[in-house]
Amino acid sequence: MLATDPVGYSSLPDPQPVMRGSTQVQQAPEPRNITNQARLPVFTKIAPMTKIPELLAPAGSLSMLRTAFDFGADAIYAGQPRYSLRVRNNDFGKMETLKEGIDTAHTLGKKFYLVSNLLPHGGKTRTYIKDMDPVIALKPDAIIMSDPGLIMMAREAWPDMPIHLSVQANTVNGAAAKFWRSVGISRVILSRELSFHEIEEVRQDCPEMELEVFVHGALCIAYSGRCLLSGYMSHRDSNQGACTNACRWDYKVKPGQQAPSGDIVLLQEGRRPDDLMPMEEDEHGTYIMNSKDLRAIEHIDRLTKMGVDSFKIEGRTKSPYYVSRTCQSYRTAIDDAVAGRPMNMSLIGNLEGLANRGYTDGFYERHHDKEYQLYMRGHSLSGRSLYVAETLEIDEASGRVKVDVKNRFSIGDKLEIIEPEGNQDMVLDAMWNLKGEPIDVAPGSGHFVWINLPLKSKHAFIARYTNEPAPVEAASSCSNC
Repeated sequence: MLATDPVGYSSLPDPQPVMRGSTQVQQAPEPRNITNQARLPVFTKIAPMTKIPELLAPAGSLSMLRTAFDFGADAIYAGQPRYSLRVRNNDFGKMETLKEGIDTAHTLGKKFYLVSNLLPHGGKTRTYIKDMDPVIALKPDAIIMSDPGLIMMAREAWPDMPIHLSVQANTVNGAAAKFWRSVGISRVILSRELSFHEIEEVRQDCPEMELEVFVHGALCIAYSGRCLLSGYMSHRDSNQGACTNACRWDYKVKPGQQAPSGDIVLLQEGRRPDDLMPMEEDEHGTYIMNSKDLRAIEHIDRLTKMGVDSFKIEGRTKSPYYVSRTCQSYRTAIDDAVAGRPMNMSLIGNLEGLANRGYTDGFYERHHDKEYQLYMRGHSLSGRSLYVAETLEIDEASGRVKVDVKNRFSIGDKLEIIEPEGNQDMVLDAMWNLKGEPIDVAPGSGHFVWINLPLKSKHAFIARYTNEPAPVEAASSCSNC
């Protein structure tokens, strides 16, 4: 049986060390004032034994990892392509990159969880231990797993390595949590389909088990990710890490012939006009739908009070900008909840600025109506701001900042500068190309320009306030994590 380690990390000042997950937090100085809504975490003294939940962020690259830690994450999760549900868009398949990521996390006093959560067929079980031995030697803080056979093999091969049970295992009750604890699991990532009441029941039934829940990101139409649609439509198995997000494709309904059981509806996918598929419906409805994205920041206080140990953000294939926004907002919400402060409602507005398909709080509150699905469009509903640039370097002589342009912006635009120390707004009044010539417009991706920015740090993201729909930023990300 594995001992459960305290969750997460905190870099609070002396006189007394602080560990997330169990102990009280000492008074820390208030941060200096910053503009806009985002604030630095403010840690105040709280009652003993009040848990400080871990903020767990996705990372598909070293850039995402560093951004997540800069903006308040306590831990990240990442996977190697062969054994996680991410066979693409993942830099951690290279051992040197994986080592650098784990070492970076530990140098910062943070945690690195390695995802090994696919449902393997026999061939992968035969190679798993040999392939993973050098990875385990790098000392990740835990492995996230779902398959009982692989878990048994991992327990035998690496008895001291903590194992977290993936959401793919679909844990929905306290009895299952007790079972997994009995075989050496130290944390269970609960199914997304649970309500507040059901999560609290699991917490009471198995108080020794660490519990992790998803609070933000893409939702899957299958039961916590166990989907066959991708394999059926494109012969790429989502349970082997190759999801093509067939649930989000552009389908059209075509009339069919009358059948004894009633009308037949034919479904047409946009890129396959001649491939008409019968679509049937039972008493529960039909299942080829496009779910809205999960956003549970308004429920952080309630989940904290019921003793959830870790809050997880989905999105290993998304961008560092996405990680900066979500970590910054959820870090503030967690710290407010722990300190007993009311939720800062402006955090919801900050998340609206991200590319999204509309938000829902999923199954936390039961009996949502059809509004939690998105039937009419596949593009992002973001309308608050658009990610336009990332800073690269500062010219000390002129004070100008070189930025990598991601989307068009112009002189006169109102920009938001997003940094770990806090966000601020400005109106852009000057811009230069790489030759030093004044220009009015940064055309878009692939360009580099110099601008004057009131930076507090060397690295920042820049958003432009807009009413235009944002492009879908990795909105095809599936939620198998």
